[in-house]
Amino acid sequence: MKLAQRIHNIKPSPTLAITMKANALRAAGRDIIGFGAGEPDFDTPENIKAAAVKAIAAGFTKYTPVGGIDELKDAVAAKMARDHGLTYNRAQIVVSCGAKHTLYNLVQVLCEEGDEVIVPAPYWVSYADIVVLAGATPVIVNTEESGGFKLTPGMLRRAITDKTRVLILNSPSNPTGAAYNREELQDLAEVLAATEITVISDDIYEKIVYDGFEFFSIAAVSEAMKRRTVVVNGVSKAYAMTGWRIGYAAGSEEIIAAVNKLQSQNTSNPTSIAQKAAVEALNGDQEPVAMMVRAFQKRRDVIVPALNKIPGISCPTPQGAFYVFPNVARIYGRSYQGKVIGDSTALAAYLLEEANVAVVPGADFGADDYIRLSYATSLPLIEAGIERIDKALRRLD
Repeated sequence: MKLAQRIHNIKPSPTLAITMKANALRAAGRDIIGFGAGEPDFDTPENIKAAAVKAIAAGFTKYTPVGGIDELKDAVAAKMARDHGLTYNRAQIVVSCGAKHTLYNLVQVLCEEGDEVIVPAPYWVSYADIVVLAGATPVIVNTEESGGFKLTPGMLRRAITDKTRVLILNSPSNPTGAAYNREELQDLAEVLAATEITVISDDIYEKIVYDGFEFFSIAAVSEAMKRRTVVVNGVSKAYAMTGWRIGYAAGSEEIIAAVNKLQSQNTSNPTSIAQKAAVEALNGDQEPVAMMVRAFQKRRDVIVPALNKIPGISCPTPQGAFYVFPNVARIYGRSYQGKVIGDSTALAAYLLEEANVAVVPGADFGADDYIRLSYATSLPLIEAGIERIDKALRRLD
């Protein structure tokens, strides 16, 4: 059987693959501590679950409009106005089956063969493959740890060509936790002002920031910047609703109409019950979000210094999200039982086999000198996992 070439041009999600492998090893009796999963370990808040149960009891289990129910669009619009001072009407909002689906749809309607999409690295693992599936070319711009893993105006300017169609900007970032402040986004907007480039602003971690950092969306820089930006968000990370699969986009009516048209032919509407739950998430009590963020910050404040105490590891402090992205390059070249640890993939394999710890190689994020660990797990497991990593690395020659 001959498969389409496009499926050979992409790879499976490495973060999901690591999680599946860790789960399989656990099922086989191995005591695995997993730092791979990109999802909160908290349960979905009770008021949100209750809204879903109420929807089921009321028989709200049929098809809905393709791009989401008006009640949810109104909740998204209210959230955007409340949090960012941005005004959108229903025709400027579309709800999809998770933020990943939203991103896929956007790139499909914005890009085609010959187009280029600027993707700052380190990047979320799916960005490049989503671009490739649209027939476009991802232009990877390597940022620097010394600069906080952030795209600078100079880097952006040098990456732009007459083929550039889209810039994907993720703040706070998966995998680094880097977050752009207002001034940094204004500087990027100045470069973009002279172009026709559309910005896809992936704001999925906006609620998970630390140390008093104030999240700012590039769409809020100016009215002109709002017109050229599509904001992507969802309920997965902030509300511990990864399995509910609700993401959304807010942008120009032309782009949103195109996404609706595409979505009508691939998935139709997002799950009706999950939409009702998402309405409660956005409109209801926000204290559970604050509670989770406080817990994540406590974990961050444990895992970062613990990693920095391990010889050969240097770990920056993330500003947001729930990942650390330590530099492990000084470990490369060392060996165990004759096998040389030469890159992040080899190191991740070694830690899984010898320390029973699952991490994600930095190579999958476009930065092979690093590994990613999620601290969306309990403090005892974080402490035990870091201790295992330390002991395993000390056994290397």
